[in-house]
Amino acid sequence: MTSQTEIYLKDFHRRRAGATRRAYGNHPARSAHAEYPSSYHALAKRVPNDGMPRTVLDLACGDGPLLQILNDRGNSATKLIGIDMSDGELSAARTVLPQDVRLINERAQDLSLDTGSIDYVLSHMALMLMDDIEQVIREIRRVLREGGSLSAVVGRAFLTGPVGEVFLNIFRPIAKANLAHLPLGDARTRSESGWSELLQHGFANVVFEDIEVDWTPTPEQLWSDMLDTYDADRMSETARAQFKSELLSAFAPMQREDGTLKTGWGLRLIQASAA
Repeated sequence: MTSQTEIYLKDFHRRRAGATRRAYGNHPARSAHAEYPSSYHALAKRVPNDGMPRTVLDLACGDGPLLQILNDRGNSATKLIGIDMSDGELSAARTVLPQDVRLINERAQDLSLDTGSIDYVLSHMALMLMDDIEQVIREIRRVLREGGSLSAVVGRAFLTGPVGEVFLNIFRPIAKANLAHLPLGDARTRSESGWSELLQHGFANVVFEDIEVDWTPTPEQLWSDMLDTYDADRMSETARAQFKSELLSAFAPMQREDGTLKTGWGLRLIQASAA
């Protein structure tokens, strides 16, 4: 049965297809161990670029940025599949991806793919939002061949540094007064220990990598991007106007000489092998 959360997410991504790409697609991402043009590239790097035949599933593929990166490698032996529950996102993906990239409109909790048919499952900024994450993980393990790989980028910290602290101080009272509770995902997806627990059955060699995404927007640019977030989208026009006014006022003295703010996102890259 489709939950209220899924109903909202499907509606949001129909209206604002490509929101995740706009947030993460063009920002340089850095970690202690590697540098990636974006967090999508961090996931793409988990798939060897050696021309060997393999099948890759992008779970919750959105409008297809990760599939684009993989396709642009030019390895015809790599079969690409994208699954998403949003028909709006998949429609956008279809316009930019070649026809041999298979796109499927379905839920991660009930995949139509054959057991053991996938070599690599990738997922970008989605698993931490999903209902019944234990069933999602069971389905991921089912479709993976033995020894196959799961790699996922999930959220770790939103708007880092002082900018994030100011943001939360303004957001929390407005949200409490204006937003009905909308459960987004399982609390265990917000910590390494939680992921270790979720992946303890069926997976081995679970490792984590922190990815820091720098962002230096002007206050107006930051606000514009906030409109692509679930919380701002769910506010009434009055609450949204209050939120914007208070944010811009608080950010004004935090601007650097060039008018920008120094902030970013903290992401977590999870890798595990199907055991």
